[in-house]
Amino acid sequence: MENYVPRLKTLHKKSGPELIKEFGYSSPMEVPTLEKIVLSMGVGEAVQNKNLLDSAINELTLIAGQRAVKTKAKKSISNFKVRKGMEIGARVTLRGNHMWEFMDRLINVALPRVKDFRGVSPNAFDGHGNYSLGIKEQIIFPEIDYDKIERVSGLNVVIVTTAETDEEAKSLLDKLGMPFRK
Repeated sequence: MENYVPRLKTLHKKSGPELIKEFGYSSPMEVPTLEKIVLSMGVGEAVQNKNLLDSAINELTLIAGQRAVKTKAKKSISNFKVRKGMEIGARVTLRGNHMWEFMDRLINVALPRVKDFRGVSPNAFDGHGNYSLGIKEQIIFPEIDYDKIERVSGLNVVIVTTAETDEEAKSLLDKLGMPFRK
């Protein structure tokens, strides 16, 4: 397993010269790459039902292939009956080969399973080269068994890149095969 290189990572290395030519980088080290992918799931109903948080953690763990952690509320919000320190979500951060494998599965397996899929929004960049994607149903991932889930819930996917601008990040994700809406 030491010599294993994910398919998307080799595709990225091959697209490096195209990015150098497109943006005029002086060094191959300037070529933007993926830094990490953060998957997060907010479970507001976990205030009343702790089992929902446990099932969310199990689902995120299945999707990511890595153990998810509980996230706590940063401040109290009386209207939602949330106190500071309550566990109300889950998240997992992927780096290295896990990140490349997840990105490959997201682009080629999960996103095509979305009903009426026309592509992801090209406007979801944050101004610093990072891309955010909201997924409405976790059941688009083949790892999730539809019969065993307690409820259909959404999750957020944040793709952090080393790109300086949104144009560079969009070009990078385009070369990796991200299906942007035309």
